[in-house]
Amino acid sequence: MALSEQFLEEDLHPIDIVEHLAEHHDWDFDRIGDDQIAMAVEGQWRTYSITLAWSAYDETLRMVCTFEMDPPEDKLTGLYELLNLMNDQCWAGAFTYWGEQKLMVYRYGLVLAGGQMASPDQIDTLINAAVLSAERYYPAIQLLVWGDRTPKQALEVAIAEAYGRA
Repeated sequence: MALSEQFLEEDLHPIDIVEHLAEHHDWDFDRIGDDQIAMAVEGQWRTYSITLAWSAYDETLRMVCTFEMDPPEDKLTGLYELLNLMNDQCWAGAFTYWGEQKLMVYRYGLVLAGGQMASPDQIDTLINAAVLSAERYYPAIQLLVWGDRTPKQALEVAIAEAYGRA
C-alpha cells in the first residue's frame, strides 16, 4: 500500500505528514513546533539529523539533512571544490558546509505555491533522497578531508546511481 493511501483526502499540515512518516518508519523525532520537526535517520555510514520546516509565507517545505564535520582549516578549499563537483551531480537539493556550526548540510526546498499539498509519498521520497545523497558522498568527503585525496580523486569513490534493472 502506498504511503498516501494511509491518509484521508483531508488537508493535512505538511509537518503532520512528516510526523506520521517518522512514526511509520520508527525514526526518533521531536516536534519542535507547529511548523517544524527534527528527526534522526540512521544510514549505513552514520545517523543523519533531518529537520523539516514549513514556511506559510512562501509556501515552502524546507528540509535540512546534516552531519557533523570538523575538517582541518587547510582542507576547506578542497572541500568547497568537492562540494561544487558533488552539486553538479545532484539533480535535486544541494550540499553546503556550515563552518561555524561544523556541519555538512544537504538541503532542499519543496515549493508548494498556490495552495498545493505535498503527498506523504513526496515527503518520504524527499527524506530518503537526502539520506541516499549523504550516503553516496560521505566516503568522498572523508577521503578528501582525512585521506589526502584531491576533490576529483575523492569523488571517484562516490557510489554511482544505478539506472535500469538487471
